[in-house]
Amino acid sequence: MTGCNNATVNQESQGVTGVPLSELMKAVLEKHIPFRFSAYGLSMSPFIRDGDVITIAPVLPYCLRTGDVVAFVNPSCMKLIVHRIIKVSKEGLLLRGDNNSDHDGLISATSIIGRVVQVQHKGRRVVFGLGFERIAIAWLSRLGWLTPNIWKVWRVVKPLVAKSSIKKSTSIL
Repeated sequence: MTGCNNATVNQESQGVTGVPLSELMKAVLEKHIPFRFSAYGLSMSPFIRDGDVITIAPVLPYCLRTGDVVAFVNPSCMKLIVHRIIKVSKEGLLLRGDNNSDHDGLISATSIIGRVVQVQHKGRRVVFGLGFERIAIAWLSRLGWLTPNIWKVWRVVKPLVAKSSIKKSTSIL
């Protein structure tokens, strides 16, 4: 635990993954404390990259929206997964990793553990992918257009995001 405001776990160094990590995350979030951990894998790349530190906050099932990036345990494989909601319906939530060609199937809103509220890459806050643009990302993903074009789009967007980050950091000074 680092500080009083959040709990942080590094999956590799602590050896906590999958269901045990999800249970720990649930216990922390039930106390309304954000949960931070090092993400691993490429399914959300380039928005969340392997080794990025992500912060999960509690969320009510009826507050979930298209474009939100959420943590859940996939019932088919019992793995903790962080993916984007690409469609909300009465039957459930359709989720997909931004870098995946297949969706995760329909997931019940009650299976969602929490929502990603912050991403840090190499100690710097990542702002792109969790703001208003998350809706466009989800829409492109649902249509199947995001995965084949993600790296082309990222080459155009990355310099704009970098300029935006520089402006924000200098305006604080």
